[in-house]
Amino acid sequence: MINRFTLAAALVLACAAAQAAPHEKILANGLRVIVQEDHRAPTVVHMVWYRAGSMDEKGGTSGVAHVLEHMMFKGTRRHGPGEFSKRVAEAGGRDNAFTSYDYTAYFQQVPARRLGEMMALEADRMGGLLLDSREFAQEVRVVMEERRLRTEDNPRALVYEKGMATAFQAHPYRRPVIGWMDDLEHMTAADARDWYRSWYAPNNAWLVIVGDVGKDEAFRLAEKHYGRIPRRALPERKPQREPEQVGIKRIVVKAPARLPYLTMAWKAPALRDARKEREPYALEVLAGVLDGHDGARFPRNLVRGARVAVSASAGYDGAVRGEALFSVSATPAEGRSVAELEAALRAEIARVASEGVEEAELERVKTQTIAAQIYKRDSMMAQAMEIGRLEAAGISWRDIDVLIEGIRSVTSAEVRAAAQKYFDDARLTVAILDPQPVKDGDAGRQPAPASRH
Repeated sequence: MINRFTLAAALVLACAAAQAAPHEKILANGLRVIVQEDHRAPTVVHMVWYRAGSMDEKGGTSGVAHVLEHMMFKGTRRHGPGEFSKRVAEAGGRDNAFTSYDYTAYFQQVPARRLGEMMALEADRMGGLLLDSREFAQEVRVVMEERRLRTEDNPRALVYEKGMATAFQAHPYRRPVIGWMDDLEHMTAADARDWYRSWYAPNNAWLVIVGDVGKDEAFRLAEKHYGRIPRRALPERKPQREPEQVGIKRIVVKAPARLPYLTMAWKAPALRDARKEREPYALEVLAGVLDGHDGARFPRNLVRGARVAVSASAGYDGAVRGEALFSVSATPAEGRSVAELEAALRAEIARVASEGVEEAELERVKTQTIAAQIYKRDSMMAQAMEIGRLEAAGISWRDIDVLIEGIRSVTSAEVRAAAQKYFDDARLTVAILDPQPVKDGDAGRQPAPASRH
């Protein structure tokens, strides 16, 4: 009989051996340049990350990080509005950007020979964004419409937003990345200029390059295009710790929808030291036990077994700058109540806490987690995303294989101990969608596609 876990671990080692580790250089202005050579195709991913996300916003300016992301496509002293993406397309590439609680990032994927051109464009807007007031007034209205479509007209997104605002009392994760509508309505170009001047500096950024380029050439181009941008003093970042929760929190969201919906989120530890901590790895494996594959406990026991849910999921991400949550969400089956569903979800976690996880089940979950890491190495974009996202959370790219080993070494006892420790009511926030009557065509609307700049 083949030991599938051993095979997966061997594949990881073989993949790591076949692909050289990334290289890093820090420019004099503080910009960190991380290069992963991958010569399997004549393309390259060029990605700039700023350690500036919605968690860094101040009261009254929620959403400014995301609005500034939009404005980065609206012109510099050298290039007019829309010219950035036009130049990328003419080079045979694609580009876009994204904002999160923890960071804002911009990428282009182009033929490798056009890397220098992409660096010139990106460096230009790092140091020379115009932020025209008329362009801002138009773009903030685009963001407001995006908020209406993606959140206010989407009941599940609304539950998520209200749930986060309930779970966190003080921590800035309580604010939505897209911003509150009232803040967007009162936002000015000056708010965006202040944000840009505060955070968009080379010493608050890291550049990730993955693809068909040698490290020495990549470092030379980075020095040529980014090295001229001066470093700047950054605002002080004060601790923003969440007070200890003292009891269960519940919220009911009434919105037009056809079906109820339930989310439950427990405060959980974030990963701070990849080499010393163990509980975040155990929680990630626990999420896989509950919802990692078709044979996981939620789909097997709640959807196909007891038929108390039509869908159920679990998730945990410890790689965050701020506070972490372990969350589960589900939709009750016809004729089953939200209360029954909540009890069933709790029972599955309680079963792990009382009985643990059998070794065979544990090995399946770990195998799939490790295999997912292998598959990331087949994609240049996935490699760049992994490096950038970990760095955003304060975890070094050098620890990517340490993270894999952390998952590989998780024991059943550690999973059981985590299930016993972190799922009490004092850490829990419950958000329930109470469906209201809807007009035909209005309920269950899917989120609008991410805005294209």
